[in-house]
Amino acid sequence: MKVLLVEDEPGLVSVIVRGLTDAGMEVSVAADGDMGLEMAQAHQFDIILLDIMLPGMNGIQVCKEIRKRDDSVAILMLTALNSTENVVTGLNSGADDYLAKPFKFAELEARIRTLVRRSKTGSTPKNVLTIADLEVDTLSKTAKRAGKALSLTATEYHLLEYFAKNQNMVLSRIQILENVWDIDFNMGTNVVDVYVNYLRKKVDNGYDAKLIHTVFGMGYIFKENGDEASN
Repeated sequence: MKVLLVEDEPGLVSVIVRGLTDAGMEVSVAADGDMGLEMAQAHQFDIILLDIMLPGMNGIQVCKEIRKRDDSVAILMLTALNSTENVVTGLNSGADDYLAKPFKFAELEARIRTLVRRSKTGSTPKNVLTIADLEVDTLSKTAKRAGKALSLTATEYHLLEYFAKNQNMVLSRIQILENVWDIDFNMGTNVVDVYVNYLRKKVDNGYDAKLIHTVFGMGYIFKENGDEASN
């Protein structure tokens, strides 16, 4: 497997290169965005690990330029900017997934193998967001779990899509109000909690792997492993 790492932190570069090399991967490194784009366009890689904050051209710009010519290579964003806005911007620029720093190397390796396998099989279109056995199709505005279509209202769908686009991130009720209801202040309403409960009944009830988790005092998180949150 050929990996291009575009990252300017020497310590992180050393750890990633050593770990991926030990895992049998061939790693090339670019220390800035301009060099990363040049290498991505000149050589064939299975996956590109792309930091957002880079000298010269930033990771968002690099990703957009790569996608103008290559829609097949897997791109994983590495970012310390773990806000909803930055993550969504990265995904909208053409990235397949993101990993927030700091991260465990085992998770990085797992993400790499999953994305490369997906890009080679072409089994998951870019308009389909997946987690566990759940699929959310952003074009048809439909969702299914374990192959079974979910009957969702428009608001329930928009809430599910927002969760699916921001997997593994703690989302506050204000963030959810802003992005799903377009309300930028807390009206003292419990509409978020009500709709999360509606969604849980349709997405999680009857399935062993729960995806929607409450993080007390903070909000909600959408992820497969709920060890750090409470249902």
